[in-house]
Amino acid sequence: MITAIREVRRAKGLTLDDVARACSPPTTAQTIGRLETGTRTVSVGWLNRIADALGVTAADLVKLPTRADIPVAAVLDTSGAHAPRRAQTLAPPAPAPGLVAVTVAQGVGDYRAGDELWCETLAPAEFGRALNRDVLVPRPAGRFLFARLIGREAPGDQGGKLHLLPLGAGSRQQVVADPPWVAPAIRLVRAL
Repeated sequence: MITAIREVRRAKGLTLDDVARACSPPTTAQTIGRLETGTRTVSVGWLNRIADALGVTAADLVKLPTRADIPVAAVLDTSGAHAPRRAQTLAPPAPAPGLVAVTVAQGVGDYRAGDELWCETLAPAEFGRALNRDVLVPRPAGRFLFARLIGREAPGDQGGKLHLLPLGAGSRQQVVADPPWVAPAIRLVRAL
C-alpha cells in the first residue's frame, strides 16, 4: 500500500517524534519513519493511529490511483514565492461527516459574494470550541443566523444562551437559547 504519511506530516510541520508521541498509545519516531518509507507494512490499525495523531482521516493517508493530488508549484512567504525544497502535493479537500456549507450571495463582514464556507456541526456539549468564531445557528421555522459567537451562558449538556454578534457594521447582539447545534466556519473557499 502506498501511503502519504510523510507528505501529510510535513505539510502539518510535524517531526517524526511529534507524530510518534501523538499516537495512542505512543510509539517511536523510528517506527513512524519505517511506516512512512514502507520498510514496515502499514496495517489498518497503524493507519488509523497515525491518522488520529495527524488529525486527518485514514483515507487522507492512502494514495489512491483515482484521486488526483495537486502538485505544489510554489511556496509563498515574506520573501516572495519560491519553488518548494522537495516535491510536495496536496490532497483535494474531501467532505467529512457533519459538514454543512454556507454560500455568500452578497458581501457581508469579511466575506465576499461567491465565497463558500465549510462549517463543522457541533453538539451543545462542544459549543465552547466555537467561541469567538463565526458560526451558523439554526433558528425556528427553517431560519438560520450566521454570526460571531461572543459568549455563552449556562454551559453544559444543554446549549444554554448563546450571545451572537451578526456580521456587518452596526449590527446588534442577539441571544439564541438552546439551539440543537452550531456550526463554526472551518474553511473558506474563495475564487480569485
